[in-house]
This record gives sequence, structure tokens and C-alpha cells, in this order.
Amino acid sequence: MNSVDGTPEGQDITAEPERFLKEPADGQRVTVMLAAFEGWNDAGEAASDALHYLNKLWDGKKVATVDAEEYYDFQFTRPTVRRTSSGARKVKWPSTRIYKAEVPDSNVDVVLVLGTEPSYRWRAYTTELLVHAEALKVDSVILVGALLADVPHSRPIPVSTTTEDSSLRERLNLEASQYEGPVGIVGVLAEFAMLAGLPTVSLWAAVPHYVAQPPSPKAQLAILHRIEDLLQVPLDSQALAEESEAWERGVDELATEDPEIAAYVRQLEEAKDTADLPEASGESIAREFERYLKRRGKERP
Repeated sequence: MNSVDGTPEGQDITAEPERFLKEPADGQRVTVMLAAFEGWNDAGEAASDALHYLNKLWDGKKVATVDAEEYYDFQFTRPTVRRTSSGARKVKWPSTRIYKAEVPDSNVDVVLVLGTEPSYRWRAYTTELLVHAEALKVDSVILVGALLADVPHSRPIPVSTTTEDSSLRERLNLEASQYEGPVGIVGVLAEFAMLAGLPTVSLWAAVPHYVAQPPSPKAQLAILHRIEDLLQVPLDSQALAEESEAWERGVDELATEDPEIAAYVRQLEEAKDTADLPEASGESIAREFERYLKRRGKERP
């Protein structure tokens, strides 16, 4: 089965160690846009939460917003009322916000697009995002989504990676999507970005459908690891790793209370383990060890 946006469901395609972003000449900085949208493309809010995590980690500064009046149906995506720190009542409208940040100890800048999937005028909305991308000198794009899938919570969360860019497919050992069917805003933005000449990849995390309610820290962490691999920059994700472990223990406890759920999880585990056997090699271990060494090097004074 395929995902809703062109990614084979449950397929875990990993890149070669080579970096997604080519090394720029003369030590110049490179800029990559990362985008995720709440709604249809965001099972368990794993995709949007992952980018919110990066925005906080890298201290992103808001550089632009997209006018909500042009693109949202407020009866479907309703505004919310909150109290400010002073106690004043404030209506918060759905919107799309664009942030920019420098990745520490690297030559990479990131533009983070965080918002809700729009209701109207998707082509105009996507064009507006790409106008901002041009103004911010974006060199390439990583689109992030999450889908519900028949995967066990007790095993590594699959994150599939696809691209329509033939040079990226060859260089990073990726595949093109074979999906045909309805798409979300992530799929539309992927096509428009490619037409604009921006190298673009799409990441999709498979969230266990029986624990689909947010948050999904384990899926969020899997997305961050994939971004870490693509950009070749170490991420401080220890706090999220602890949340992920606590989440998994909590789901374990809930599953043991329901014999039918427990049996279903065992079935998913057996299917996953059997599917992974042919791919059991030192490659994944080597990747994890490389990531560990990078983090250790980052922590040393």
C-alpha cells in the first residue's frame, strides 16, 4: 500500500552517507527549506512537531507569514481563543509562518515553514511559499509528512524518502514514488518546487494507526534522525529520546490491558521482523554509530 502523498507505505529507504546538500564553493552557506503542515499530511502531528522542535532548537526567527484570509475556511480550521500572560483575551488565527535559522557549527541555514494545510487556492498558496523561498535564497527543499500505517510501536518507526529528481535519486540511492491518488499540500508543494528547479525530497514517517493520537514522539524522533542524516548535522535530541521511551512504555502497558490489542501488536512485530531479516547487515549499525560519534564530538569541549 502507498501513502497518501506518493510514498510507499512502510518502505524505509535510507540514503548513502553522502550529504543531501552539495558542498558550496568558497565556503558559502547553503539554505534548505523544511516544510510540514498540520492536518491531512500529519498523522499524530509527528511532522509538524518535528519541525517545531528544530525551530526551537535552532532559535528560528520569524521572517514572513502567509495571509490566512486568502486560504483558510475558518469554519473548518477554526481560530482559537487564548489568554495572554497579562490575562487579556486574544484570538489566534490559523496561519502559515516562515522562520529562518542558522544551524550551529555548520554552513547550513534553514527556512522552516510551519502551518496548517490550506482550504482554498492551493496553487496560489504554493506559489506564494516559493516566492518567499526565492527571496530567502533557498537552494533545496525537504518536505515532511506522517501517515497512519500497520506498523508496531515497539519497532523502529519507518521513514521513507523519495524524490522525483533523477540526480538526487542516483546520488543518494533513493527511489521515485509510484503512488497515484489523492494528495495533500505536501505533494503539491513537491511538484511546484521541482518545477521551480529546486532539488526536493519528501520524508514520510509511518505512525502506528492504533496509537494515532498526538503526540507521537517516537515518529517525531525518527523524522529528526532522517533530517540529521540528510543534512549531516548533529542534533541534540536526548530529551525527545527520553519522551519516546516513555511513550513506548506507556503504549506497552495499555496493550497488555487488552488481549486483542496485545495479539495484534505481536502480529505486527512478527511481520516487521520477518520483513527486516533480508536487510539485516552492519550498514544500519554503522549509521547509528556514526551518528553517536558526531554527537560525542559535539559534546566535547
